[in-house]
Amino acid sequence: MSASFDDIIASDGRNLSTQLRALREQLFPSAGQKELRKFSSGEAARLIRVTDGYLRQLSIAGEGPTPETGPGGRRSYTLTQINELRSMLDLAKPGKRFVKHRRGSEKLQVIAVVNFKGGSGKTTTAAHLAQFLTLQGYRVLAVDLDPQASLTALHGFQPEFDVGPRESLYGAICYSDDRRPLSEIIRHTYFDGLDIVPANIELMEFEHETPEALSKKRAGPLFFARVAEALGTVQDAYDVVVMDCPPQLGYLTLSALCSATGLIITAHPQMLDIMSMCQFLIMTSDLLSVVRKAGGRLDYDFIRYLVTRYEPSDGPQTKIVAFMRSMFQDRVLTHPMLKSTAISDAGLSKQTLYEVGREFFTRSTYDRAVEALDAVNVEIESLVRTSWGRA
Repeated sequence: MSASFDDIIASDGRNLSTQLRALREQLFPSAGQKELRKFSSGEAARLIRVTDGYLRQLSIAGEGPTPETGPGGRRSYTLTQINELRSMLDLAKPGKRFVKHRRGSEKLQVIAVVNFKGGSGKTTTAAHLAQFLTLQGYRVLAVDLDPQASLTALHGFQPEFDVGPRESLYGAICYSDDRRPLSEIIRHTYFDGLDIVPANIELMEFEHETPEALSKKRAGPLFFARVAEALGTVQDAYDVVVMDCPPQLGYLTLSALCSATGLIITAHPQMLDIMSMCQFLIMTSDLLSVVRKAGGRLDYDFIRYLVTRYEPSDGPQTKIVAFMRSMFQDRVLTHPMLKSTAISDAGLSKQTLYEVGREFFTRSTYDRAVEALDAVNVEIESLVRTSWGRA
């Protein structure tokens, strides 16, 4: 008797999962865990915003963490050491701010990266934004709301092996009595200062259970307030939350939108994608108006469209970007996310461009991609700082 289709699919899924796990352990042999590379003294100086010569003086004087010294006396620092230097300089130079943590009345910034259509660069945008802000010295929480868990896998956790029951955000927002505190679900990553709420397929349970909860009028917050309530329990530990939303307008996405202080809507400049985004905007508006009437909070500091996977030499794409700018004006971020083979190649080993070294790529390709990424992320960082009233 031949195998049924569901048996074939189940077998393929198990086999693929096993091979992915073996690949992870091959790429990251230290107990299968990822480690962040060290940064050259020049990179460290740029991140801290001092000169390389000043870092050299500190090292010679024995002040601050001791860098690793390689061939030719080249110094390198871990991200933890870079953050230690920031704290030390913040105390030594009170007129300057090297530690960028929010202070006083500055509120937690929750940035939701959204789109209705898959393949718009949403997860790539969320991952690079979270890591960029971490490298700049902010305390960042990445929240993976997509049951496909690409953001989770990118940060070294394989959903089907490393994320068990009630170990995703679902564990903190479900309707049962055994909800877990979000603080117990959050995991540290190999980026010092970047934590993650991982995802797995269990998140789909929230989509299935919410209609029943609404019909039975269960006690507790309505679905659209649950993510905000969970984030509120850990807000003192972070400056920025970056949420990677699922590519659908379901209850998870609506709950994320109601917890956000800023929206980044990714848009691939192709006509079919723009048409899909049009439907997304109309449907979102209709649903959010209903949520608002039910008591949902919708108070955004900014809403921006980000052009992703952009090829400047592509004439039709250029026309679509011009069309978007004429329609949405300054709500379109000035800098687009360029399509880059460097980003794709880094993704083959489940890494971002901020993790891999320049030596693994053609320098012009790497520099062009990092320059584009930095330009986008600096622009978003500026929106965060403006919301805090900083220059």
